[in-house]
Amino acid sequence: MSIAPELVLTGGLVHTPSGSIHADVAVREGKIIGIGSYPDAARRIDCTGLDVLPGVIDSQVHFREPGLEHKEDLESGSRAAVLGGITAVFEMPNTNPNTDTADRVLDKLSRAHHRMFCDHAFYVGATADNAENLAELERIPGTAGVKIFMGASTGSLLVAEDDALARVLASGRRRVAIHAEDEARMNDRKSERVEGDPSSHPVWRDDESAMLATRRIVRLAREARRPIHVLHITTPAELEFLSQHRDVATCEVTPQHLTLAAEEAYPRLGTYAQMNPPIRSGAHRDGLWHWLNQGVPDVLGSDHAPHTIEEKNKIYPNSPSGMPGVQTLLPLMLDHVAHGRMTLERLIDMTSVGVQRVFGLVGKGRIAAGYDADFTVVDRKGTFTVAEDWLESRCGWSPFTGMELKGRVVGTIIRGESAMWEGQLANQAQGEPLRFAGAL
Repeated sequence: MSIAPELVLTGGLVHTPSGSIHADVAVREGKIIGIGSYPDAARRIDCTGLDVLPGVIDSQVHFREPGLEHKEDLESGSRAAVLGGITAVFEMPNTNPNTDTADRVLDKLSRAHHRMFCDHAFYVGATADNAENLAELERIPGTAGVKIFMGASTGSLLVAEDDALARVLASGRRRVAIHAEDEARMNDRKSERVEGDPSSHPVWRDDESAMLATRRIVRLAREARRPIHVLHITTPAELEFLSQHRDVATCEVTPQHLTLAAEEAYPRLGTYAQMNPPIRSGAHRDGLWHWLNQGVPDVLGSDHAPHTIEEKNKIYPNSPSGMPGVQTLLPLMLDHVAHGRMTLERLIDMTSVGVQRVFGLVGKGRIAAGYDADFTVVDRKGTFTVAEDWLESRCGWSPFTGMELKGRVVGTIIRGESAMWEGQLANQAQGEPLRFAGAL
């Protein structure tokens, strides 16, 4: 006996695991109940001329709460997310205090409850002190897993030495996310920084700083028999290396590193182009695209890391590293699709299906019966210009302001409810914690 749908998305090109088809998608109680023809429903959303994608997931954001709310908070960051077509995010632990205990994970989940517009999960930060507790911490419902900072962090979240890294990897079973830059090499190379010249940032944090750390963590992960996920890869050599270690390592690239090149970015943006790992040369960018089209990077993450204009205007190297990106992730990548740099199928794989596969997400990442009714609806023929008044992040800026992009986000639907449609946010935030196979 068929169940009557409460909502039907009709008229769109629906991207399913079986391929792209013009069909209705029927929804009841927040779940997809069927794909086909559904003439009757309490609510209908007309998607004629639009693409209905699985809900886009951003698996690396920094929303700064608690302790750094002058840059961003969970509410403002999630508003930016849904305006950019993002249905769920994984949020990072380098807040103040760090998210490195059970109480601090539960505090973030409490803060997020009906304040975040998108679904969400929170990483637990690995430290030398909590290493033995991580197997328990990673199983807290609503946790995205464990995050290791091998470099580019301070205080207790910096885990730079092999013995401490081995202790972290030995505790638990879920995939561990890695910021792979070699702290010792970067300390040795601080003299390469040129005051007032942010273009020296990738000279200081050079290719070998990244490659050394990536080689080390793959070796340690293999010894521990622990899966890892290397974040924000910036060098083609790392992707070539990781292509030979697919059994133990997955990896991520960012829209920033696929879009910006040092030769243009630093003269135009100055410290606003400064992030870790750095924006590198056009040759690096082209190399990332080569390996992306070889299928090596598994996911796209924005590494949304906002700082205020006042902070970014400090003289390099006193300026902080990081840039916003959660709201522009999908528009930028749709533009790359429009210009033939990747297929829409590959974009879907890296922003929904791939995230589900890598992290063991439950009920997300596919338009399929029984999955959550999460959809990102886009107009691939539409164009728009990234404007300051469109940006929702509290920091108020983007390195992509003024860019005209082909491909426009029309709607963000989460568990059958419209979180955003045609630039209008829902009246009520209804984000819920994500569920993972390793934390049920």
